[in-house]
Amino acid sequence: MEGCPVRFALGLVSGKWKLRILWELNQQEIIRFNELQRRLPGISSVMLSKSLDELEQCRLVHREQYPEIPPKVEYSLTELGRSIDPALKALGAWGAQAYEQIHAN
Repeated sequence: MEGCPVRFALGLVSGKWKLRILWELNQQEIIRFNELQRRLPGISSVMLSKSLDELEQCRLVHREQYPEIPPKVEYSLTELGRSIDPALKALGAWGAQAYEQIHAN
């Protein structure tokens, strides 16, 4: 890795949907594509598929495909993906604090 570790980390999770996908996967042990899409209102199938592929390439998400009809595909976080949990919780706490300060009368 060259340069700043924060820049590297942000590069892995950049984009409109990746952190939200990681958050949802963090809430579930295993989740199927359609259920994940239902939990992310506004995301298209194409964008979800693309984001999951990118997260899989970064080794943050594991994709398990079962050889059956209809196709069954499940997603889960890898060990590396699960290690983002403390950062997500800290970001959530910061978001709650920022929301309160911004919306305070």
